[in-house]
Amino acid sequence: MKTWAVALCLLVACTSVQAETMVWQPAAGHAPIPLWPGTPPNLQPMPGPEKVESNPKALIGGKPVTAVRNVSRPTMTVYAPQGENTGAAVVVFPGGGFELLAIDLEGTEVCEWLTAKGVTCVLLKYRVPGAPYDWHCDCRPHNLNLSMPSLQDAQRALRLVRERAAEWHVDPHKVGVLGFSAGGFLVAEVSTQFNRRTYAAVDAADKQSSRPDFALAIYPGHLATDDDRFNVNLPVSHETPPTFVLQAEDDHVDGVNQALVYYTALKNAGVPAELHIYPHGGHAFGLRPTANPITRWPALAETWMSSLGLIPAREH
Repeated sequence: MKTWAVALCLLVACTSVQAETMVWQPAAGHAPIPLWPGTPPNLQPMPGPEKVESNPKALIGGKPVTAVRNVSRPTMTVYAPQGENTGAAVVVFPGGGFELLAIDLEGTEVCEWLTAKGVTCVLLKYRVPGAPYDWHCDCRPHNLNLSMPSLQDAQRALRLVRERAAEWHVDPHKVGVLGFSAGGFLVAEVSTQFNRRTYAAVDAADKQSSRPDFALAIYPGHLATDDDRFNVNLPVSHETPPTFVLQAEDDHVDGVNQALVYYTALKNAGVPAELHIYPHGGHAFGLRPTANPITRWPALAETWMSSLGLIPAREH
């Protein structure tokens, strides 16, 4: 899989990058919550301090993308639903090739959509860079490996949402995940690795389940080998949650076979799954509307979520 940043010619891969060394903060009225009470497990050295950057000349849907690099202290930010609360919650995993996080394109903008539908959105700022990307060599020696420590952060976030469900007015049986690109791989990981203890329990929250109740994988990566076999590190079973998968045929970063092999594995395991493949759209479009019909995918996702009883049916 090509790196997300190179493939899109975004951020440091292009000229005129605007970067500032700082810790990303959500908009006013929202406070990031540390995932871990102390030092995160398996904390690894970073190539530098956390920083936020964007490239005003590299636009998606007419707007630049804000990215966060060098996240060593993961957080989650809770966005309360607007209007009537459905009780559902979605933990959002931005993409970025495990090198960085597309924090607006595949993060805050997703939360704006979900909260408008009455869903609590939990934006996860997970640790990057990390496996399967290795910043020491700027390479991917084992591109299908599990994404430790990002997987640890994702499991911890799901457990914390359930632990604080009453406080956040969330139904602990309606907690799902949604991720893009590398975040789509993280969706598949938490959907298949929930019985695996990836870190030692640190408090009562870790008694909660890390299994999502539903999952949406949007142009996911790391799911298929070069010869289009399914990644053996993802033990899909009948316990894998209902899943929505979307990808474009002309995605030349991760490739359409990423979605195809995952859907086939889900089908073979008897998991309710919905697959949407469009001829055009490329990679990393988030929710930003373009001339490509694939960018209207949120309407499909809303119909799918309503079929699961998560949100009310869309009015026509």
